[in-house]
Amino acid sequence: MDIDKIIQALADRKIRITDHADVQTISDHLSIDEIFRSVRHGEIIEEYPKDKPYSSCLIFGKNAKMEPIHSVWAFNSENQWLF
Repeated sequence: MDIDKIIQALADRKIRITDHADVQTISDHLSIDEIFRSVRHGEIIEEYPKDKPYSSCLIFGKNAKMEPIHSVWAFNSENQWLF
């Protein structure tokens, strides 16, 4: 996976937040903007190429308070959408 393509999908607003991610964000007391920031300034620390329906990765980044955030993202390389 390519972090630059993931960041571009964020910039292009080609994102679908799953129900699971929405619930997890609330339970972790995070905002979507904090998570997006952590991705834009983060790095891929693990890849899951066999995930279905799209390969995915674990991204480590930090929010504006420099608190760590881990998030998992799947990327559809055909249409450049991020999940």
